Amino acid sequence: MKREDLLTEVVGDITLEDIKGLDKYIELFNKIYGFSAEALYRGAKILKDMQKDADLRFISFTANLVSTGLRGLFADLIRNGYFNVVMTTGGTIDHDIARSCGGKYYKGSFDYDDNMLRELHIHRLGNILVPMESYGLVVERVVKNVVDEIVKEKKEWAGYELLWEFGKRINDPHSILKAAYEKKVPIIVPGIVDGSFGTNLFVRSQFTGLRLNLFEDMRVVKDLVFSCKKSGALIIGGGISKHHTIWWNQFKDGLDYTVYLTTAQEYDGSLSGAKPREAISWNKIREHSENVVIYGDATIILPILASALLS
Repeated sequence: MKREDLLTEVVGDITLEDIKGLDKYIELFNKIYGFSAEALYRGAKILKDMQKDADLRFISFTANLVSTGLRGLFADLIRNGYFNVVMTTGGTIDHDIARSCGGKYYKGSFDYDDNMLRELHIHRLGNILVPMESYGLVVERVVKNVVDEIVKEKKEWAGYELLWEFGKRINDPHSILKAAYEKKVPIIVPGIVDGSFGTNLFVRSQFTGLRLNLFEDMRVVKDLVFSCKKSGALIIGGGISKHHTIWWNQFKDGLDYTVYLTTAQEYDGSLSGAKPREAISWNKIREHSENVVIYGDATIILPILASALLS
């Protein structure tokens, strides 16, 4: 198979405008009720209650979703004020910069031969195809240009401040970094060095003296948690972004509103698969609070869930 035969359909982004009207189906899930339908209905209700009652609202998600059309929805949810703190992973920054600054991701298949893809210089992320020139080289170029510029102002940066500087220079309306900069929403990436963005920050630091102060990121989260009246979180996926969100909320006796959206199971004892009830035992979610876990693919569930916020 030729390269041009594979790279034909570009992955786009959806927005809140695209999901208008989906909220009318939420009540259908309450009627269906059985199994996952009930969890989806409860999740929608909790999100709406959280918007009314919680002054601190986290959205946590993993990087794989940013390679899909959900990237634009994340940006819109931030831009429209539904969430005021973002917790995510290093790959989110990679994909957002790559797709905002010239890189194109394409529709593919889980079943493609990966040996063939390697020979054609194409990365595969599930059924998303990422040409090599759309990823690493783009991130490397952008990081070099921005870091070489901002170190003239100062050498030491908090992670969230650094990400605002990148967002300030992005012109793509579907960019998560751009939306966060515009609304001054901190993006907290506890594993920021894990990925192309972090590696390139390190490389440029060797030439420019750039220093990354992640304690400042922790201070910002600490201040927000300690000063809020109530907190809530929409946590999509697991890993470090999920844990960092619930970890900090234990210091205020736990989240008041929590929605987990995941495909992970709890049988192996992992944090990613742990249900809200386990977090209650750690004081990370408040006892008798509103919480639910929804099992399903976020690319299907999240647009429906987010539409509830528009009603």
